[in-house]
Amino acid sequence: MEKRLTLPLTDHDILGLQAGDAVLLTGTIVTARDRAHQWLMDSFIQPITIPDQADLAALDHLKSYLDHGVIYHCGPVVRTYPDGSYKVTAAGPTTSLRQELYTAEVMHFFHLKGVIGKGGMGERTLQACQDERAVYFHAVGGAASLLATSVRRVLGVYQLEFGMPEALWVLEVKDFPVIVTMDAHGNNLHASIKAISSAALQRLYNKKS
Repeated sequence: MEKRLTLPLTDHDILGLQAGDAVLLTGTIVTARDRAHQWLMDSFIQPITIPDQADLAALDHLKSYLDHGVIYHCGPVVRTYPDGSYKVTAAGPTTSLRQELYTAEVMHFFHLKGVIGKGGMGERTLQACQDERAVYFHAVGGAASLLATSVRRVLGVYQLEFGMPEALWVLEVKDFPVIVTMDAHGNNLHASIKAISSAALQRLYNKKS
């Protein structure tokens, strides 16, 4: 039975989730991949460059969406219409482990309550989930067109100069389907399954030996 949650999320929402829970998310999410995470780190979180006025304005807008919000590791395919409007035609998840270098810091900076992606993440992100009372949501890979049907409209886009997949897209979603695989209680479904699979493989190997 899916749990329905509305963004932004509260501590109560998060602490009520356990690894393995199926969730339908409704509200606003922001996509961010490698380039976007690097920009956030280098410009604001651990600055090594001086942000310009456009960067600062983008940050102000993003904070309004990401405070107790959710980042989605996704490079959407977006159709642009002559009137300047957008339609998301594919919204599949990107492999999240590529963002492990940045995610904990980004979670703390924005007080994120969730990260959506595929494949799970590492120990630093798992610890950040406990510290921030947040979760990692796994979205199904290979279902980009199906997931796009949950995107109701594009509310905005930032850093489009990074390219369409790497820009930060602000998406209004309804009943976006995800599964909690890393929770705020320290449970990591990816690690558990890996351990079970490794043990089963070792038993098979021992039998053949």
